Amino acid sequence: MPKTLRLILGDQLNQQHSWFKEKNSQVTYLMMEMLQETDYVTHHIQKVAGFFAAMRAFKDWLREEGHQIVYYKIDSEQNQQDLSKNIKAYLKENEFDKLEYQLPDEYRLDQQLKDLRNELNIETEAFDTEHFLTQRNDVAEFFKGKKQYLMENFYRMMRKKHDIMMEGDEPEGGKWNYDEENRKKYKGEVPIPKAYSYKTDVSDIVSSIEKAGIKTIGSIDAENFHWPIDRQQAQQFARYFCKELLPHFGRFQDAMHTEEKFLFHSRISFALNTKLISPTEMVDYVLKYWHEDQDNISIAQVEGYIRQIIGWREFMRGIYWAKMPDYAEKNFFDHKRKLPEWYWTGDTKMKCLEKSIKQSLCDAYAHHIQRLMVTGNFALLNLTDPAVVDEWYLGIYIDAIEWVEITNTRGMSQFADGGIIGTKPYVASANYMNKMSNYCSNCHYSKTKKYGDKACPFNSLYWNFYHVHEDKLKGNQRISMMYRTWEKKGKEEQQKILKQAETYLDKVDEL
Repeated sequence: MPKTLRLILGDQLNQQHSWFKEKNSQVTYLMMEMLQETDYVTHHIQKVAGFFAAMRAFKDWLREEGHQIVYYKIDSEQNQQDLSKNIKAYLKENEFDKLEYQLPDEYRLDQQLKDLRNELNIETEAFDTEHFLTQRNDVAEFFKGKKQYLMENFYRMMRKKHDIMMEGDEPEGGKWNYDEENRKKYKGEVPIPKAYSYKTDVSDIVSSIEKAGIKTIGSIDAENFHWPIDRQQAQQFARYFCKELLPHFGRFQDAMHTEEKFLFHSRISFALNTKLISPTEMVDYVLKYWHEDQDNISIAQVEGYIRQIIGWREFMRGIYWAKMPDYAEKNFFDHKRKLPEWYWTGDTKMKCLEKSIKQSLCDAYAHHIQRLMVTGNFALLNLTDPAVVDEWYLGIYIDAIEWVEITNTRGMSQFADGGIIGTKPYVASANYMNKMSNYCSNCHYSKTKKYGDKACPFNSLYWNFYHVHEDKLKGNQRISMMYRTWEKKGKEEQQKILKQAETYLDKVDEL
């Protein structure tokens, strides 16, 4: 084997990869903490610390397994803080015949490495990450010739292809999904087990982040970092979820509660997206626990989770590779406003946004409905530039890597892609908040009022959104009923609502 330098990126921490099956004195692994990766947006302190901690744990594992590893910490003297510069400098100082790397999951890194390959005078080769159930181009091929990508069609194909919850060609239980059973408001009817967490001390990492001058948002308890940072911890998170949370996961997966930040969610996304654990393993865990405890775990809970893993997650990645780089420029509504200032503090009188944002700042996490129907919903009703929304989501959440963030944000949440992913914009008034949460209780604003003193901003902004974009949305059959309802309100009522919306948009930072 030629003398080879192998690059491992911060989200490629897959111990199961075939690269590591054999030790080879001709192979050196290179890992780097870099300002290039910490500074392209302002990240949550827990996200930066979490990546560095997981990378360092992976480096230690490689050494323990007998592999040769060169690791640049953020403050290493030889670290030029740039991927290409670091690799070129290391290759110049050391004799190597070949550079190998695993295919990046972000377009910008993929392009950077392609450009680097053209600059090097040694052989280079790219390998699959051996993590996903699909290849980059599978979704594009599946929907070839179609304007819209329907996730349900893709999800059913995945179930059949991988024989997951199938009885021959039919879905186990007779139904493909159990959405109608998985939209319950949580009212305390079943106790929520204590959130699983670790107490890893990352004080030295946080100190190095601060010394490097890396700008971050959010807070961290550096002595008790609770996210999984290695494969063993990720597996324990997975087992805990299946044993304690899965029995009620599906039923309450869309619920929100002021006193319960995590409810029955697995919080495994950071471990998945850094490849500490694989989607196949998560599916196997869930199915194993279900088959062993069907008295307590119903098919609806299981199917809801499986759909997120083999359906939604793979689907979003496929759209990313099918549509980038143009996808990052899409702005169907031509929105140009900035986010309200309180997106960085949580200091708003709207209880739903206060809770969701402060939780995000505290934990670098919010579950999918908080992201889609609270923070994302308001950003869309605020007519916010989707590029600004992308930056916020990419920075604040520990699991946010562009391939999964931008498709969910610019596509699903902001409808900036004009309907490639979703068939309609995901906007909602206070009625939805009240239906799915207890946020509206004791809120400064009244959930029932559309205008007037303390009228909930969601109500007037909701109708204003449809009014402003009538030319682009009225022909959409899925929301034609909204326009019929709007027309029935009459001109006088419409003007009162629109006037209230205008007032709120003018003073959005004060809401």
